[in-house]
Amino acid sequence: MIEQFQRLPGIGPKSAQRLALYVLKRPETEIQALAQALLEAKQQVGVCRVCFHLSAEDVCDICRSPSRDRATICVVADPRDVIAIEKTREYQGKYHVLGGLISPMDGIGPEQLYISPLVKRASEAEVTEVILAISPSVEGETTTLYVGQLLKPFTKVTRIAFGLPMGGDLEYADEVTLARALEGRRELD
Repeated sequence: MIEQFQRLPGIGPKSAQRLALYVLKRPETEIQALAQALLEAKQQVGVCRVCFHLSAEDVCDICRSPSRDRATICVVADPRDVIAIEKTREYQGKYHVLGGLISPMDGIGPEQLYISPLVKRASEAEVTEVILAISPSVEGETTTLYVGQLLKPFTKVTRIAFGLPMGGDLEYADEVTLARALEGRRELD
């Protein structure tokens, strides 16, 4: 059981041992409910056929929502990014999950990602802006540049600003983060 828990992301040996001991102390009905929930999630949750976000239905709640702005698509690498952006309650448009980042070192090229469906969506007349919300890693930059070039003929392409976190000190920020913070500056309201 400890070995299986260690296979989960972010779970090291000590955390895996703690989880295993916790599970052993719980009532059998609770463990059966957990196991059943895991199996049901694996069987029922797939990806939305429109945006490729996680969904238990053919089309996710966000894509089906009539109150979401259809003219804007926010492109992210992973479903976790959708969840993070949704927590802000600031973005009201649609999403597109690429399913990863271009990484030749790992054998991941554009054809392994959901880039073609994105280009098709962006070429539709109602889409006026595509926001690239991709992390600023080497793979993220490669993916951003590649996707941006493909989309520019069809619509306005923007990217989120990067900079310093709240409560962060300038002296501890690296040069790339500081440069991005300066590039992404905006006028005070």
